[in-house]
Amino acid sequence: MSQLHSPIIAPSLLAADFLHLDKAVELINDSEADWLHIDVMDGVFVPNISFGFPILEAIRPHIRKPLDVHLMIVEPMKFVRELAALGVDTMNVHYEVSPHLHRSLGAIRDAGMKAAVTLNPHTPVELLGDVLGELDMVLLMSVNPGFGGQRFIPQTVDKVRRLRRMIDERGLSTLIEVDGGVNAKTGAELVAAGADALVAGSYVFAHEDPRAAIHSLKVLAPQTK
Repeated sequence: MSQLHSPIIAPSLLAADFLHLDKAVELINDSEADWLHIDVMDGVFVPNISFGFPILEAIRPHIRKPLDVHLMIVEPMKFVRELAALGVDTMNVHYEVSPHLHRSLGAIRDAGMKAAVTLNPHTPVELLGDVLGELDMVLLMSVNPGFGGQRFIPQTVDKVRRLRRMIDERGLSTLIEVDGGVNAKTGAELVAAGADALVAGSYVFAHEDPRAAIHSLKVLAPQTK
C-alpha cells in the first residue's frame, strides 16, 4: 500500500540555471521541497558530464535541506568518504555498476549516510530481493539516465507497484523514489502506485512559478487501502 504521508519532493539541480545556482539553492530553501537531488555524471556510465565535488562543496554550506546524491558513474564507491565528509544524506549507487552491492551498502551506511540503489528502466525490481532489507531507499529511473527533460516511461508505474508490494510484504520501511519525467500528472500516478519520493527537474525549474510547481507535487494524495 502507499504511504500515508505527503510525498517527499526532491527538485533536481540538473535542471537549474547553472549561471545562478545560488538562486536555485535559495529557491529550494524557501520552498516546500524536502530534499535537493544532485546528479553526478561521469560521461562513461551515462553520455553526459554534470556536477563534481567543487559544486557540492559550494552548495553544502548554503542548502538547508538534505542532499540526495545520485551517482551515475562507473566507480561510485571510490567517493564514499568524500561524500560523507560533505554531509551528504543519501548516496544512490546504480545496481548496474555494483558487482558487490551488499558490501557497498554496508560501506555507505558505515560512513554515516543512507544507502540507496538506483535501477535503470530495464532493470527489474525483483533483482533487489536479497538486499532489500539493507536499503534505505530504491530510486527507480523513469527515463534513461543522462539527460534532463526526457519523456516519462509509463511502465514505471507498474514497477513502483511491484516494488511497493515487495516492501510491504516484508514489513520494511524502504522508501521508493522516482526520477524522470515527473510532473503533476505522472507524479499523481506514481504516488497512487506507492512512490514515497519524487525527483522533479524541468517541471520545477522550467515552470513560470517553481514554488507553485513544487507545491503541486507536495499536495498529491496517496491512496490508502
